Amino acid sequence: MKRLLLLLLLILAAGAWIGEKMVQDPGYVLVAYNESTIETSLWVLLVILFIGFVAIHWAVNLFFKARLPTGKFRAWRERRDASHAQGKTLKGLLALSEGRWSKAQRLLSQSAENSAQPLINYIAAARAAHEQGEDQAADDLLQKALSCVPQAEVAIGIAQVQIQLERGQLEPCLATLLRLRRLAPKHTYVLRLLKDVYLRLQDWHGLTNLIPELRKLKVLKEEEISELEQACYSSLLNSTLTNLPVEADNNTRLKALTKEWQSIPSRLSHDTSMVRQYIEQLITADSEDKAESFLRDQIKHQWDEELVKLYGRIKGENAHKQLEVAKGWLKKNPDSAALKLTLGRLAMRNEQWGKAADYFEESLTLEKSSETYNELSRLLQHLGETERSLKVMQDGLALTGENLSPLPTSTEAQNKEQNTEKAASSI
Repeated sequence: MKRLLLLLLLILAAGAWIGEKMVQDPGYVLVAYNESTIETSLWVLLVILFIGFVAIHWAVNLFFKARLPTGKFRAWRERRDASHAQGKTLKGLLALSEGRWSKAQRLLSQSAENSAQPLINYIAAARAAHEQGEDQAADDLLQKALSCVPQAEVAIGIAQVQIQLERGQLEPCLATLLRLRRLAPKHTYVLRLLKDVYLRLQDWHGLTNLIPELRKLKVLKEEEISELEQACYSSLLNSTLTNLPVEADNNTRLKALTKEWQSIPSRLSHDTSMVRQYIEQLITADSEDKAESFLRDQIKHQWDEELVKLYGRIKGENAHKQLEVAKGWLKKNPDSAALKLTLGRLAMRNEQWGKAADYFEESLTLEKSSETYNELSRLLQHLGETERSLKVMQDGLALTGENLSPLPTSTEAQNKEQNTEKAASSI
């Protein structure tokens, strides 16, 4: 209240002072333009200017206030469109989850432009189009998604890869994944998809190059990576000879096999199954002497019963030397049934028939094996001991059939037949 009174006093004082000045000297102002002139006092001109300023200020404010309803209407319309788009998006996603592909594609496409998250609309609509077999429409929708949200290239690319995989477009899918890998080299899902595509393409070289990264980023469990790694190198090893020209000579084939074997990681080069595959490939390449020396070194460094059995099947360059090498293993492994089986086979190759039979019998004493029974029966048949051969064969068959259920006796069979006849007659 005091401030208002003070302001009024100031206004009155200023008005009295200005009034006194106006009385003392009203001033004179002349404004001339072409042949027109305006004459007035200074104070009148100041009042006119003040009134003009207030009028212009009021007019400007009135103009902007007149535009305000239009802006509010525009904001309201935008909110309404966004709300409708959200509703259509929800209905479209619901239709997609229910498998109503056509409705889902229509709703999601229509609401994409006004949606707060158009990326979701376009990707989901592309999925719906793909489910209907509309490949071109699906591709166009993904392209719209990329144009609308270019920073989401990885997400859009993954959606494209999933669709390409379901179409069976493996080569385009691989190209897309390699591009995504450059954009996001540590993206584990991209690497997992790339692994799957390499497997389906049977691109073993590409897969072996990818395995170190899968292991480093822990994309898969170590057990899965180890199995995958073994499968890759096993396939590469088995396909070495088939990938060579038909006219390749034995020396060329041996070099190719040796090179492929040397590329295998050391942790796999001692795996029994890998060693067996390599030896089988060497035998296929007519390099059985190389297979014998390689297998001999493997057994020397790491004793393995399966490899010992395999050694007896290989025809080395010198059968007598091969037998002596195997005999040398008896000192450290006197109770090995596999070694006795191998010695029996090698003794047969050296035509030491009696010694071979002894080795087979010693092997059977240590471990009953149908494989050993077959070898001994074959040997006895060759020596003319038919009855003994049949006895050994029967023992082998008995061993094979240990887990079979027993056949019914003749009495049981007759009773079962009578019961069946009675049941049939009653019907």
